[in-house]
Amino acid sequence: MLRIKGLRKSYKRFSVLKGLDMNLEKGDVYGFLGPNGCGKTTTMNIICNIITKDGGEVNFDGKKIKIGYLPESPALYGYMNGYEYLDFIGACCEYRGDIKARTAEVLEITGMTEGAKRLIKGYSRGMNQRVGIAAALYGEPDLIILDEPTSALDPEGRAEVMEIIRKLAAGGSTIVLCTHILSDVERVANKVGIIRNGVMAVEGDIWDVKSKFDKGNVINIKLREYTPQAITAICSADLVERSNANSVDGITLFAKDGVSEKEFYNKVIMNLAENNILPEGLEFRRLSLEQIYIGVTNGSLSLN
Repeated sequence: MLRIKGLRKSYKRFSVLKGLDMNLEKGDVYGFLGPNGCGKTTTMNIICNIITKDGGEVNFDGKKIKIGYLPESPALYGYMNGYEYLDFIGACCEYRGDIKARTAEVLEITGMTEGAKRLIKGYSRGMNQRVGIAAALYGEPDLIILDEPTSALDPEGRAEVMEIIRKLAAGGSTIVLCTHILSDVERVANKVGIIRNGVMAVEGDIWDVKSKFDKGNVINIKLREYTPQAITAICSADLVERSNANSVDGITLFAKDGVSEKEFYNKVIMNLAENNILPEGLEFRRLSLEQIYIGVTNGSLSLN
């Protein structure tokens, strides 16, 4: 559905996008990830033709498509209620069907049928987001772009918005989901793209991406006390390619290529015993999307 090739965009002397490639198929739920300022919103604004690109190609397989866009902080008219606002959206997008019926339909999809009777100025952040999603859906778009749809929401509000996205995905909608909440991406996305330094560092099926980085030989060690001596002794063990250490997640050791799980496990146990280190916990662990994201964006993980 969407092919981006060599996308470039600068603001005065600051280059944001430096040749971004991006590929989206019909029916994908695409987790679009990257640190603040990396160019995610710029990319979405270019896709929506809100701003112009400096170079590169944005192609929708040669077709004209309709796009629904939820910005990070949707600006709604507080003096309207939800029904009035969405009727207004229907008029603005020149919806050709029955506007009243479509308003009722998108409110039902987003779970706002009752809440839409109230004035928007009295809405919670979660209600604002749901009405914003309803507006993005209104014109029956081919592509739905959601920029931080669960930002600043409490756990209940996040769960409600994610359930809406899950239902849209189950119905075959094509969605770009931009968020810093990586667990949300793992819950609903089938594809992921991670931007670093203005280009797409990693892109692909979410499980393929995880398997490329995670060879299975990862051991996590929890300690009662994280002394510099203990961390050095553990992280410098033979067969260890690299390591991450902190008091929250523990010490994570990554085996060198070609090392079996049994060999790696035995070597780590032996190293702990030789250094008189008694761990509180020790387990093989698979990399989470969050760990891969952090590694890719800080440069410690690479497919090259």
